[in-house]
Amino acid sequence: MLTLDFHPTGRHFLQIPGPSPVPDRILRAMSYPTIDHRGPEFAVLGKRVLRGMQQVFQTKQPVVIYPASGTGAWEAALSNTLSPGDHVLMYETGQFAASWVKVATRLGLKAEVLALPGLEGWRRGVQPHLIEERLKSDAQHSIKAVCVVHNETSTGATSNIAAVRKAIDAAKHPALLLVDTISGLGSAEYDHDGCGADVSIAGSQKGLMLPPGISFNALTPRALEASRTAKLPKSFWAWDEMLEFNKTGYFPYTPNTNLLYGLAEACDMLLEPAHGGLQGAFARHVRWGEGVRAAVAAWGLETQCLEAASHSPVLTGVVMPEGVDADAVRKLIYERFDLSLGMGLGKVKGRMFRIGHLGDCNDLTLMAALSGCEMGLKLSGVKLAGSGVQAAMDYFAAHPAPVALLKAA
Repeated sequence: MLTLDFHPTGRHFLQIPGPSPVPDRILRAMSYPTIDHRGPEFAVLGKRVLRGMQQVFQTKQPVVIYPASGTGAWEAALSNTLSPGDHVLMYETGQFAASWVKVATRLGLKAEVLALPGLEGWRRGVQPHLIEERLKSDAQHSIKAVCVVHNETSTGATSNIAAVRKAIDAAKHPALLLVDTISGLGSAEYDHDGCGADVSIAGSQKGLMLPPGISFNALTPRALEASRTAKLPKSFWAWDEMLEFNKTGYFPYTPNTNLLYGLAEACDMLLEPAHGGLQGAFARHVRWGEGVRAAVAAWGLETQCLEAASHSPVLTGVVMPEGVDADAVRKLIYERFDLSLGMGLGKVKGRMFRIGHLGDCNDLTLMAALSGCEMGLKLSGVKLAGSGVQAAMDYFAAHPAPVALLKAA
C-alpha cells in the first residue's frame, strides 16, 4: 500500500482549482464491481452517462466521452476538425490557453496567437472585438478555427463565449469556434447550444468532482461536417467510430468503467432538482467566488483578474505584493496548516497563488481555507489591511445559500 496520506489528524484541505475534492457519494459509486463492457448492463450505464452529459453541457447534440485527460480532448477537437497546415487563431488568456497552442503546433497546425500585450492579457478574459477585427482582415478565410478558453484556470478569468460567437458572426467568417471549458463545466454557467460553440472541451476533475481520467467533446452539426473532410491523422480520437458505438451505449475500445460509475453519480448530483439543478450549482459557485474575493479585498491585495465581469466563480488568483514569493507563502501554508493552494503558472509563477472554490465545497470549507491563507500571509510577513476571514464570514452570513439544505426526515 502506498503511504501517501501522511496527514496526522483531520482531513487535508485541497483548495487547488482542480483536481477538486471528490465527494463520498462519488467515491462509493466508483467502488462498484467492474462489469463486462460488452455486456447488457454496460449499455445501460453507457446510455445513462451520455444522456447525463448532454444535460450538463446543455445540448441536444452528441457528446463524446474519452478515457483521457482534458489535453486529450483538446487533441480530439483539433484532429477531428482540421487538416495539416490549417491556420488556427488561438486567444491567449493564461497558461492553459498557451498550452493549447503547443498542442496545435505539435499536430502540424499553423497556430496564430492573439493576446493583449505582456501580462495584461493574463488579467482579463477574451476580448471579442480583437477576434472580430482579426477575422475581418482575413479576407481569404485562411483561418479555419478560433480557439478560446472559457474559464482560464491559471488566472481566474472567465470569458463570454456567446460574445465571441457574436464577434465571429459579425466578421461574416466561417471559422469554427472551439472552446475549452475544462474547469468551467458544472461550475460556471455554460450552455453549449446557446453560446454557439462548435466543439466544447471538458474534463472530469473540476466541476464534475471526479478524479482525472475522463474528457469530453460536445459537438455540433458544423463540427461533424468539418470532420468528414479533416485530414489530421486520428484513430483513438476519431468521432465517427465512437458515435456509431455510442448509439447502443457502447464504446469502440475499453472504457474506464469505474470512473463512468462516478460520472453517473456526478450527473445525478449536478442535475438534482431538490438542490437547484445546474442553475443551483452555478449560483453556489458565484456566491463562493464573491465571498473569497471579499476576503482578498479586505486583505488589501489584488486579484489576478482585474475585470469584475470576468471574475471566475471557480477560483480566485491572489497577487502578492512586490518582493513576496507566492510559492514560499504556499509552502508555509501547506506545512503549517495542511492546506494545498494552486501555484502561479507560466508568466505569473511566484507572483500569485490560486484558491479553488469549486466542486465538493461549502461555506465552512472556504472559511477554513481563508483562515489558513490569512495566518500564512501574516507569518510570511505580508502586511494586511484587515481581516479577510471576517469579511468572508460577513459576506456569507449576509448572503444565504440560494438553495437550502434538505430537511432531515
